[in-house]
Amino acid sequence: MRARVDVSEIEARTKIRAKYLRALENEEWDLLPGPTFVRSFLRTYAHALGLDGKALVEEYRLRCEPPSEAELQPVIAGARRSRGRTSPGGSAPSRGYVLATAGVIGLIILLLVGLLTGKSGAPPAKVDKAHKHIAGRTTGSAHTSSSATRGASDARRVALSFQPSAPVYVCLIAGKGRKVIPGVIIQPPYTPTTYHAAHFDLTLGNNAVTMYVDGKAVTIPASSRAIGYSISKSGRRLLEPGEMPTCQ
Repeated sequence: MRARVDVSEIEARTKIRAKYLRALENEEWDLLPGPTFVRSFLRTYAHALGLDGKALVEEYRLRCEPPSEAELQPVIAGARRSRGRTSPGGSAPSRGYVLATAGVIGLIILLLVGLLTGKSGAPPAKVDKAHKHIAGRTTGSAHTSSSATRGASDARRVALSFQPSAPVYVCLIAGKGRKVIPGVIIQPPYTPTTYHAAHFDLTLGNNAVTMYVDGKAVTIPASSRAIGYSISKSGRRLLEPGEMPTCQ
């Protein structure tokens, strides 16, 4: 109101529905989709009005969000850390000591092998040639197997990147829970990064972004709520609200 900006103008600029903007103004958090989207909307709205979005989000967390499990159980967390420490009397041997011991054992084994080979009467030259032949075959087989494994793995991986046209919230999970884009707002100008994984789970705050899957542009359809996808080589599947990742 102080800036004399109409709600419809802010709605067009931020891609946030007017009813959610009014809910933010009135602190009616129950009318909003959830804490993740509240924080995203606060940042985007603050950016559009020239306010400090970080301060607004921090105030919301302190006043309205329940404390996390780590904040409720500091003693347990400390106990877990202490259990992982090595006691003063049971320190592990140094790396240099381990390497030196391994070197001595290896030298003893080489000497024993040399003595046994000399007693058997096998010509050294033939033994050396046989060793090189076997080693060459083994190395070649391992290299071929490794290349085939890498090729099969690459064939199952998806390449994914984004190009926003306006501020948009992105939460991207790769594989088994790895947060590639940990629930942040991206906006122009933006330099795209290509991510690779066999499977992605994705949540977008709005449709102001073009998604590239294996280099092919995918237009996100307009929606009045958050949009979620499950993406793999077999294709894309729209996620229900309860299936979407939140990056919390």
